[in-house]
Amino acid sequence: MSQDNELPGRSAVQLRRMIGAKEISPVELLEACIARIEAVNPAVNAITATDFPAARAAAKRAEKQVLDGEMLGLLHGLPLGVKDLENTAGLLTTYGSPMSRGNVPTHDVVLVERLRAAGAIVTAKTNVPELGAGANTRNPVWGATGNPFNTALNAGGSSGGSAAALACDMLPVCTGSDTGGSLRIPASKCGVVGFRPTPGLVPNSRKVLGWTPISVVGPMGRTVAEACLQLAATAGLSAGDPLSFTVDPLSFATPADVDPGSLRVGWTEDFGSCDVDASIRQVFRERIALIAPSFRSCEEVSFDLGDVHRCFDVIRAESFVAGLHDAYARDPKQLGPNTRANYELGASMSLTDSAWAQAEQTRIFKRFQNAFQEYDVILSPTTPVSPFPWQQLYAAQIDGREQDNYYRWLALTYVVTLTTHPAVSLPCGLDDAGMPFGLQIVGPFHGDRKTLAVAHAMEQVFAQSPVLRRPRPDLSKLTKPDASLKSIVTSPPILNESGSNGSGLSAV
Repeated sequence: MSQDNELPGRSAVQLRRMIGAKEISPVELLEACIARIEAVNPAVNAITATDFPAARAAAKRAEKQVLDGEMLGLLHGLPLGVKDLENTAGLLTTYGSPMSRGNVPTHDVVLVERLRAAGAIVTAKTNVPELGAGANTRNPVWGATGNPFNTALNAGGSSGGSAAALACDMLPVCTGSDTGGSLRIPASKCGVVGFRPTPGLVPNSRKVLGWTPISVVGPMGRTVAEACLQLAATAGLSAGDPLSFTVDPLSFATPADVDPGSLRVGWTEDFGSCDVDASIRQVFRERIALIAPSFRSCEEVSFDLGDVHRCFDVIRAESFVAGLHDAYARDPKQLGPNTRANYELGASMSLTDSAWAQAEQTRIFKRFQNAFQEYDVILSPTTPVSPFPWQQLYAAQIDGREQDNYYRWLALTYVVTLTTHPAVSLPCGLDDAGMPFGLQIVGPFHGDRKTLAVAHAMEQVFAQSPVLRRPRPDLSKLTKPDASLKSIVTSPPILNESGSNGSGLSAV
């Protein structure tokens, strides 16, 4: 088996093939990823807790399975980064909250169970906003994650650590989750792929409100094919999620072929309801002009989504009330400003508000279907603003308009969340500020395979253009540690005298 210092930059699909063909060893790959993490992570702060000794032991077992000719899983030997909202057995899981500085779960969530079963090697946790609230990845436990293209700017969130780790080729597989855009927004800001699947396609066993469809877990990747590989390892029925359903997971392993010239594409700058900066509108229009000739048709489409913002306010607040009631009752001050604001907003609402929001979401869903009678997919910008400094908690203004709250700037993605349609954020070159620009591709109801197939086809088109192709950060500029990213840490996670939390775990 050969040594290759550039292994972390190869796609997960290629790495898995090379492992199966005995061209590389899982041990070699893990060591290359650890070296990349140690070299680059101090500059971006995407990786939080690690357990390299356990990962090394798992890699040796994976290597032996290859040499012994055993059956190998879809992700066999691939180092894995798990978002720090997902419980990982034996590995520090803080949710970015001071309340959980020393939390080492004894069990995996279903998502991680399936990834391990597919042969992935849990190597590290990836950074999140406190309790996943907001789209700026910063918290008082680990600090902030900087954007790989400019570490003074934010990486999006709440899957910002995963997005930045992928963009920097630290790990070939990273997980994400999405309520108002937490997969799609960091993917857009870091120049990678984020896929929000149909609720239940990938079981989300950590939801407190199991019947609520707005919160999902799903894959991220540097390419659509990488996201598909992770999806194939995790999709399907589970009693841990009442919305999950039976599906053939392997049908997602590789994206289907779609001729872009056969597609009827609709596009919108704002879904008729979202604030978007003028510069982002201009970049989006320029991108549409460049890609429109690739399709059968490409037309602007209008939407009437009713009181979509208040609807999201209520439904999102319900989840925060359910999840934070006990913590708030103990001590409201232990919650950060985002999470506390969410709880208090929800606690002030009534059953009448809840019933109205459920009914309004149903009306929005039905109206949204009209577009898919004429178009195969709908395109929009993923985010309304270019990345801003991470010290700024959220985008308080968009195009000169004050935002109602700290998450209103996520509207381009959360309006899609309410429809429950699958959506991909696909890298589409750089914006006018030289930062990654993401194109949101919204597919038909339960049309996950089609959405991914269209995204893959568009990715191939984009790859031929220096303006449209996926941008890559200059890693040579990311070798200098940035201490400012940890400036909001109030105290380090609880560790024992050896510098670990009792299981050989270290904090990066």
